[in-house]
Amino acid sequence: MAARAPHPHIVILPFPGQGHVKPMLILAELLSRSSLAVTVVNTDHNHRRLVAGGGTDTAGGIDFLSIPDGLPPEHPRIGTSVADLLFSIPKFTKPIFKSLISSMRRPPACVISDAIMSFAIDVAGELGIPAMTFRVCSAAGCWINSHLQHLVEAGDIPVREGSADMDSLLSFKIPGLENVIRRRDLPHICRLSPDNPYLQFEISQTSKSSKASALIINTFEELEAPIIAHLRSIFPAVYAIGPLHASLSSISPNRRCSCSSSLIQTERTCMNWLDSQPSKSVLYISFGSLTELTREQLMEFWHGIINSEKRFLWAIRPDLIIDEDEIPEELKNSTKERGFMAGWVPQEEVLEHEAVGGFLTHCGWNSTIESISAGKSMLGWPCFVDQLVNSRCVEELWNLGIDIKDINDRSTIERMVRNLMEGKQEHITKSTAELARLARDSVREGGSSHRNFMELVQAIRLLHSTKDCLQTRE
Repeated sequence: MAARAPHPHIVILPFPGQGHVKPMLILAELLSRSSLAVTVVNTDHNHRRLVAGGGTDTAGGIDFLSIPDGLPPEHPRIGTSVADLLFSIPKFTKPIFKSLISSMRRPPACVISDAIMSFAIDVAGELGIPAMTFRVCSAAGCWINSHLQHLVEAGDIPVREGSADMDSLLSFKIPGLENVIRRRDLPHICRLSPDNPYLQFEISQTSKSSKASALIINTFEELEAPIIAHLRSIFPAVYAIGPLHASLSSISPNRRCSCSSSLIQTERTCMNWLDSQPSKSVLYISFGSLTELTREQLMEFWHGIINSEKRFLWAIRPDLIIDEDEIPEELKNSTKERGFMAGWVPQEEVLEHEAVGGFLTHCGWNSTIESISAGKSMLGWPCFVDQLVNSRCVEELWNLGIDIKDINDRSTIERMVRNLMEGKQEHITKSTAELARLARDSVREGGSSHRNFMELVQAIRLLHSTKDCLQTRE
């Protein structure tokens, strides 16, 4: 009997942030369940965090390796300091990653790297291995990033914070978004000077990622079809396979991603509290894994939410508040009547809970697409990167909520929370329900994301078989 051919081997390289690691680990599990051999390469720092949380123990069929990120162990790697990783990793990690790939007993058929880890595309090319790129942002965010240099040349960058033209539409017309994106809505790096290293980094990474053989993106055709079509003018192939978390739930109902344990310790006590609350009565609040709030910002949100007289569940990371070791006692004491303060919560379950009626969010893409899939309207308060684009699209393009970027006063927050939770805007309620249905349908067998995912798997198998044929001839 002939020996069974080995499964195609894929190496996945996420950028070391919670919002990047989570979707790429879900992708790893989906590929593994499709009979592909998967190796995930995390940084040493994040690998230790995953191991501590048991995230690598239950990931059957997935191998985990790690490499250093070039930063000292005591580096915080949160908030604005996470930007240090952008420059340390390409310089320090690239040769180590190349050595790791070169030493593998089973050379990969393909490398899938985070779009801001584009050095992996160079490494793959040097080793004769195909590379695909994964974008953790929306298609709109990806499309805007591909035009940053054009925006610089047109004078739309830098955006001058507080200037009268922040609400003006862009001078350079980005196809498909001509009447949607204002200067205020551009990624926060667009408020920097054109020669700023962070802006130049994003421009260079976007340019380099276009050299990949395909773009994989965590969105779905029914949400962003026109923009996805534009992205196909840049990449040879685009696979819109989101919402990824819903894809996994579709394969295994009532089961979460077995390998995507949070890098932050998760608390589940909030679920019992939610079970005791009336339907659609709770505002869920979370600003993601990296945002930092000043005490002043925190107190404005708190007063606005308390004054709205709505029930709320607020996920507050231990490191959310700048220069504060703990949540202020006055905040804790004043929330006992209608609120519940938690740490890092199981967000997918929270959003899908019947008691939750709305989401006050930073509009990170994971949070946004999880909210869309769960059918929950949003109040967007973005802070940086693509969050500003997402929040604008939530209101202006998709009619899924209210964009309150650059606003942080208690009276506005109180008013907006009431508007959202009381369903005063019927078009938002209608759009939210319809897009939730389309999101769920997209990942079911025959749906757009399911078809795209199967095409991705087939493309990887073809790369594997082509490599085997070439090796046989040699």
